[in-house]
Amino acid sequence: MTNVVFSKGECLEHYNWGDGCHGWTFVDTDALSVKQELMPPDTAEALHFHEKATQLFFILKGKAIFTIDGQETTLKPEQGVQINPGQKHFIANRDQADLEFILYSYPSTKNDRINL
Repeated sequence: MTNVVFSKGECLEHYNWGDGCHGWTFVDTDALSVKQELMPPDTAEALHFHEKATQLFFILKGKAIFTIDGQETTLKPEQGVQINPGQKHFIANRDQADLEFILYSYPSTKNDRINL
């Protein structure tokens, strides 16, 4: 088996989401999704939950504000949080710098997001 070496700018699938946010897909199977995402200053996603997927966010750059089941938590680089199925949550970047993070979802969040 040959190992694949990749970089964000060369061969990863890029997608846009939210209000000017970006993402790059590393792995996308039914069992696992691994992505890197970037949120510009003053952006946020909508409140939602997942019925099956557990998500793990790991902050690379910037400051993330998570609201999970109504409780706000701030994460800095090299900090992470696990969000379990059924937990209502969203992430926001209220800072003046970009927010970058790695997002692991298992199983994948395909067809598993319930917006509130």
